[in-house]
Amino acid sequence: MKVTCAALLPDGLTMPATSRFPFLAYLFACLLGLFALGGFWYGLGKPVILPDVASATHKLQCASYTPFDKDQSPFDVPFKLRPERMDADLALLAKSFECIRTYSMTGLEALPDLARKHGLKLMIGAWVNSNPVDTEKEVDLLIASANANADVVTSVIVGNETLLRKEVTGAQLAKLINKVKSQVKQPVTYADVWEFWLKHPEIAPAVDFLTIHLLPYWEDDPSNIDAALQHVAEVRQVFGNKFAPKDVVIGETGWPSEGRQRETALPSRVNEAKFIRGFVIMAEQQGWHYNLIEAFDQPWKRASEGAVGGYWGLFDADRQDKGVLAGPVSNVPYWSQWLAVGGLIFLGTLILGGRVRTTRAALVLPLLGALAACSIGAWGDLARVTTRFASEWLWVALLTGLNLLVLAHAALTLSARTGWRERAFNALERRAGWLVAGAGFAAAVMMLELVIDPRYRSFPSVAFILPALVYLCRPVSAARREIALLTFIIGAGIAPQLFREGLQNQQAWGWALVSVLMVAMLWRCLRVRKA
Repeated sequence: MKVTCAALLPDGLTMPATSRFPFLAYLFACLLGLFALGGFWYGLGKPVILPDVASATHKLQCASYTPFDKDQSPFDVPFKLRPERMDADLALLAKSFECIRTYSMTGLEALPDLARKHGLKLMIGAWVNSNPVDTEKEVDLLIASANANADVVTSVIVGNETLLRKEVTGAQLAKLINKVKSQVKQPVTYADVWEFWLKHPEIAPAVDFLTIHLLPYWEDDPSNIDAALQHVAEVRQVFGNKFAPKDVVIGETGWPSEGRQRETALPSRVNEAKFIRGFVIMAEQQGWHYNLIEAFDQPWKRASEGAVGGYWGLFDADRQDKGVLAGPVSNVPYWSQWLAVGGLIFLGTLILGGRVRTTRAALVLPLLGALAACSIGAWGDLARVTTRFASEWLWVALLTGLNLLVLAHAALTLSARTGWRERAFNALERRAGWLVAGAGFAAAVMMLELVIDPRYRSFPSVAFILPALVYLCRPVSAARREIALLTFIIGAGIAPQLFREGLQNQQAWGWALVSVLMVAMLWRCLRVRKA
């Protein structure tokens, strides 16, 4: 008696029904797959040791503070801050910092008393925008708070990046600064990205000291982590020479811990710790005044800035230490949990495949499970830090479901296919063309977004590795016209997206490689004729 066994590569192999289970090949592949799975997640999450810069006996200068809990934003209606949250935040920050910087006066009436309670100084800011009524209210509150809390308010900031946003003119801003200077005793400044001080020279004479923002990740020519500190030092030296004898305060500097790469600037927790710790050491050696951005991750910023906007904090949104200032730091702090999830996917793949009968299937099935465990887990971790809205969570769920269906189809293709496995395989085989079309459609949508509007979008490469490789190795019949269009869109977008991102962007190259695999997979499926 003969039975048919389809492996991922050629269909239609036949073997005797009494074929022995290829145990040694299966065991070898299982061990190899488990080693790869463990190495993948430990390699991503292993702790890195760096020199500490904060301790119980060594406090840093200042950190930006916005008093929002992880479920809040400044756009909430009604806008209501939580005094208990602010109290706990300042108690935590007082352990590592001497002062905090704020950006607005609205709702922060209790902050000076809390700062006094915890031994913190304040750099308070008024939010200046294009609405003169709102601006006047902010400035009046700024003046009143500075005068009422002279023991904790060390300086006042009239506006933050207002010139960058083009909400007022330089002359209007200078007038506001002079108004505040005439009514407070503290030094008065304005804060903006360093280039805008050079574009608006009329502001420098009005302030007591300059407050410049230096964020190498967001520069027009982004710096990689190894060159970022040198860039900061060069700009600070230029400003120190140009505007002497006025002091120059670095009012914002930092590095994001999550998000998409910009040219050579790669967000990660380790890179954030490298930058912050290196900057603090350099600033203290040079005698600079500085403020780090920012105290806590702000999830609400992801809505306007993409994933990267929500991850500039020294602590996460739950107020847990990210390891930025001291101690070991991990790029993927939940790597052990993802390893456990991957182990379940690996085991599920083996159970679904069952007792294979060929050496090829015995080798491929565990490796398929390991690949799926790594790629689906990495997609889950990416979704954890990038997903913001219900529609995006739906997109994540659909792509995850697609990957699981592709995995099931591939595992059943490698199985002996008897009983329920044969029925399940036949059901998936009939619908395999839809799985290919779904993967192609999703990849085409992402390619268009990354070509047309990429600034705040992350690269979804890991979501397409499994379907690309499975149906590249074993193409299936699919709707020809639709697949041809999707193939064209993905293929045509590869060069433009690489050009936009720069050839040194590894994440862009990763997406380009996966896109090439998708194009090859779709092309092979185009060549399969319906039975």
